[in-house]
Amino acid sequence: MNGEKAFKKFFKGESRFPKFKKKKKQDVKAYFPKNNKTDWTIERHRVKVPTLGWIRFKEFGYIPVNSMVKSGTISQKSDRYYVSILVEEGIKVNDKAFSKGIGIDAGLKEFAVSSNGNSKKNINKTAKVKKIEKKLKREQRKLSRKYESLKLRNKKMKGEVTRQNIQKQVVKVQKLHQRLTNIRTDYINKVVSDLINQKPRFITIEDLNIKGMMKNRHLAKSVSQQKFYEFRTKLISKAKQNDIEIRLADRFYASSKICSCCGYIKKDLKLSDRVYKCDNCNASIDRDLNASINLANAKKYKTA
Repeated sequence: MNGEKAFKKFFKGESRFPKFKKKKKQDVKAYFPKNNKTDWTIERHRVKVPTLGWIRFKEFGYIPVNSMVKSGTISQKSDRYYVSILVEEGIKVNDKAFSKGIGIDAGLKEFAVSSNGNSKKNINKTAKVKKIEKKLKREQRKLSRKYESLKLRNKKMKGEVTRQNIQKQVVKVQKLHQRLTNIRTDYINKVVSDLINQKPRFITIEDLNIKGMMKNRHLAKSVSQQKFYEFRTKLISKAKQNDIEIRLADRFYASSKICSCCGYIKKDLKLSDRVYKCDNCNASIDRDLNASINLANAKKYKTA
């Protein structure tokens, strides 16, 4: 199904020619369409998958029972199996009164700073994430040593030697990667939910050049861990469901260099300057907060 979509997009001129992806490095997925009424019957603790029959859930209560099921996908990630079901149901829109618009400055020191003063911390700097990353490094070293040992045994014995416990170590590394991904994704979902629940009239964010930022070898890892693109796509999706306008400020808009009080542009502002001190009106304000206020007041933008 995914291959068919990729080729259709290619022939329409919407994307490039699809690249072949090795099964070894990808998550295993199986797509099951709904062929008859009994397929994808959902109960509280189990689901009826086409051709496979009834399968029990390890965790239950997440999938809506009384919704119209369209299709489903079973995937395997780090030695665990997951089911994703596409259902059709009415969406309850938040009908609270709109407040004034806000600007959001996404960064590396703080994940997101709002123009109303609220800030969301960088989850990657917490003790929990650092502990898992430290453990991941150790397990990756163990895996590397196992591969090197396998090469040496193959040379000595002049033949193929079985991988023994390498696959077990691969699963350990995969589980740690998956755990980090789950923590970061869950945090993004909570941040987006909190922003939408404020019911602003509009939300202005920067059209960040993520691809260009990834070319900086000093910042590439930190940028990838923040998942800016995932944050943007989820924010746009949730905002559309709640009739909130998403404004994208131009990536060359100098939101950090403009004083939010008087409009003076400080051209010599460095990345290390975390407090914006205006040379014109002597105002002193946090750099990220100043940028978020300028984004909220931006006049030139495009809607998402």
